[in-house]
Amino acid sequence: MKKILSFLLFLLISIAYSQNIRFDGFVTDSKAMPMEMANVMAINQATKAMDAYAITNDKGKFVLNLKANADYVVKVSYIGYKPLEVNLKTASENLSQVLIVEEGGIELEGVEIVKEMPVSIKGDTIVYNADSFSTGTERKLEDILKKLPGVEVNADGEVEVEGKKVSKLMVEGKDFFDGDTKLGVKNIPADAIDKVQVLRNYNENSVLKGVENNEDNIAMNIKLKEGKKNFWFGDVTAGIGVAHEEERYLVNPKLFYYSPKYSINLMGNFNNIGELPLTMQDYFKFTGGFRNMMAKGGSSFNVSSNDLGISLLRNNRAKEIETSFGATNFSYNITKAWSLSGFGIISSSITDLETVSQTNILQPNSSEVLSTENREENIHQKSNLGLFKLSSKLNPNEKFQLDYDVLVKTSKQDENNDLLRESIFNNLSQTENIISQKEQDPISVNQNFGIYFMQSDKNVFAFEMQHLYQEEDPFYNANLQLQPFNFSDYVQGQNRNDINQQRFVKTNKVDTKLDYYYMVTPKSNINVTLGNTNSYQSFNSYIFQILDNGTRNDLDSQENSNDVTYRFNDAFVGLHYKILAGKFTFTPGVSLHQFSMNNEQLGSEFKQNFTRLLPDFYALYQIKKSESLTYNFALTNNFTDINQLAEGFVFSNYNSLFRGNRTLENSTAITHTLNYRRFNMFNFENIFANVTYRKAIDAVKTQAVFTGVNQFSSPFNSEFADETVSGFANYGRSFLKYYKASLGANLTWSKFNNIQNNVQQSTESINQTYTVRASTNYKTLPNLEIGYSFTVNDYNDNKFYTDRPFAKLDYFFLNSFSFVTEYEFFHYYNKDKTVENEYDFLSASLIYQKTKSSKWEYKISATNILNTTSLNSDSFSQFATSTSQYRVQPRYVIFSLKYNL
Repeated sequence: MKKILSFLLFLLISIAYSQNIRFDGFVTDSKAMPMEMANVMAINQATKAMDAYAITNDKGKFVLNLKANADYVVKVSYIGYKPLEVNLKTASENLSQVLIVEEGGIELEGVEIVKEMPVSIKGDTIVYNADSFSTGTERKLEDILKKLPGVEVNADGEVEVEGKKVSKLMVEGKDFFDGDTKLGVKNIPADAIDKVQVLRNYNENSVLKGVENNEDNIAMNIKLKEGKKNFWFGDVTAGIGVAHEEERYLVNPKLFYYSPKYSINLMGNFNNIGELPLTMQDYFKFTGGFRNMMAKGGSSFNVSSNDLGISLLRNNRAKEIETSFGATNFSYNITKAWSLSGFGIISSSITDLETVSQTNILQPNSSEVLSTENREENIHQKSNLGLFKLSSKLNPNEKFQLDYDVLVKTSKQDENNDLLRESIFNNLSQTENIISQKEQDPISVNQNFGIYFMQSDKNVFAFEMQHLYQEEDPFYNANLQLQPFNFSDYVQGQNRNDINQQRFVKTNKVDTKLDYYYMVTPKSNINVTLGNTNSYQSFNSYIFQILDNGTRNDLDSQENSNDVTYRFNDAFVGLHYKILAGKFTFTPGVSLHQFSMNNEQLGSEFKQNFTRLLPDFYALYQIKKSESLTYNFALTNNFTDINQLAEGFVFSNYNSLFRGNRTLENSTAITHTLNYRRFNMFNFENIFANVTYRKAIDAVKTQAVFTGVNQFSSPFNSEFADETVSGFANYGRSFLKYYKASLGANLTWSKFNNIQNNVQQSTESINQTYTVRASTNYKTLPNLEIGYSFTVNDYNDNKFYTDRPFAKLDYFFLNSFSFVTEYEFFHYYNKDKTVENEYDFLSASLIYQKTKSSKWEYKISATNILNTTSLNSDSFSQFATSTSQYRVQPRYVIFSLKYNL
């Protein structure tokens, strides 16, 4: 099958080549100097259509594939030069010509060029004309982005350009749910999009532009079509269907309004077909646009969250999911200098999971199995999530800016698990039924305040402050047949062992930083930083037992409870020097830190105070305008939070008991990162690669003792270094206007050191993923995307493999119908093929819209057409390997109507 698809694609390309002739040459100025990134297009005189376009490379070269025996007008445009038009008549042979442009053109900010060219570049901005890549089947921004050269969208809705994650999505220059791109790519209508602007080296702060290194910052701005501005637009979708005689429904309203003064976006989604606009993963990683202001400070103090360990899954990868979702995003320009913006998101979901899994505890320093746990789980989850942000920005001129942001995150999560487990140890097997419950209602409030002031061309000041307030209250209950651990004050001889733990964790953390930049020359500056991180945390927990008669037995022994406070302070001064020398940019730096820590528990204090000097280094080699090599080095002190320091028992799972270590010290991380990027608009070739080496010294590791499959663990500072080498590379290219292909690889090697059953052990893992794909982008023919992905997960010589060929067909026909179908096949197996499973997913949809301007749209869609029942995954901890198989939603067919406003 794969060979047939490859042959068909090769045949299509061959046919396209046979119908075209090649017109190439060079664009120069009157002095014969090559014009890099000039726009060249060929207009067919018979059809008045643009048959080909190109952007010249650094030598001024261009290549156009034109129809034979046709009349063309070749247009050349370059900012600051007069437009050039050349008449060209093609025959059956290739042609070459030098095109000369003259100075004296009027600079129009690229407006005229953008309207005609599918892709144009001005400075650090790449502009894609959406209609040039649209084939008629696109329904949302995601569908457009996937067809753009150099742009990728992953399954989580994260957008990457040239291998770098897009950190901000805007519409008409206004933030769209700042801190997340998923809501935008999944909801903004494709027919409203005029241009997609990629803003490289992005810094939204006008005062700090040019003084900071922003090469890794990428934003994306969506320009709307004229008919969508100053008017309400959007759509309302409603659908019904069946799956195994169960009713399915979908209601999805979306409403947008954009004007120069204000904007408002309203979205809702109510369904039981597995669509999750906001997953639990999205909630925990949703930054709200808050950045790590201490990133170049040389130290890291991370406050943990989601300490409950509720199972997380994505989209329709569960047995049943029912969702209610509502969101609004707004912006308002009070004056030209002062703007307000923000968003509110509320999401509620009910999820049923059915999982069969096997976990193998490994012998220390061996791939041999020490003990095995087989589990059958039925999990019922309820999650209510809320996120709210308000931002104020005062920017009266380019020399002054004042920002304030507040982000509130709150949730209520419940999970009930009915579990049947079999534990195998020393050839003895035990089976028991376990009922567990998890609850938590965490809340966090994050505030940001910043003042940025350019006193003169040589003096720039920036003051920033962030405050985090966070409360977590995880509750865990396990009702077991067998008693897993010997707790003090525990009442023995009960029919069931009903064990409960309540925890309360509170955090107050303030980061403060003052930066001063002195412009030594137009190409160099000195940056002096004064900073401080102060954190105060409290941790309280207690364990109690519910007896068979319903009474409560508190386990009051000191070892079963926690009453801990932890104070952390990091005061530092940093010095960085940035210099541009030809094609190179260097930023060496160093920071001097005074650390102070004190945790109070068990009736005593434990204090640590010390000083560290931490260097860092940044280098950029700008090989060409669109090709660069970047190197980063950092020596970082990493500090744990209070969860690792509390020495009373934490009953975190039915088979896991944890005890902290109050004497933990910081770990030190040495990190080297090398990035290569090349984006060639001449042939739409994009290459990006990254390699990172990280070595952790005195890393906080785990000392574990296993009794069968039950684990008692505590942290310690390892005298052996952990190491990780990771890298990825991707090569992509668009060619002949209609074809796009890419080849990518991701590899990670990790080495960890722990203590298991009093034996020092070292474990290694190697994760590899290779992907190749190719696609077409015809306007009037069916479009095909085919690909293949191969994954190898090697956990201490326990290898798991996944083969995944995939294909997608989309076709817009009869000017009214859109047909899209997607297919994925999975072959999952381990090295010995004692674990093996094959499954596939097929979905299809047919849409009818009489004309592009029609208000009504009719759609019939089917998901999981082959009625696949389950899929597989594997995971690795430093003591065990695990493989799981979980049930997914059955086949369902939905008929829906959409009304376009």
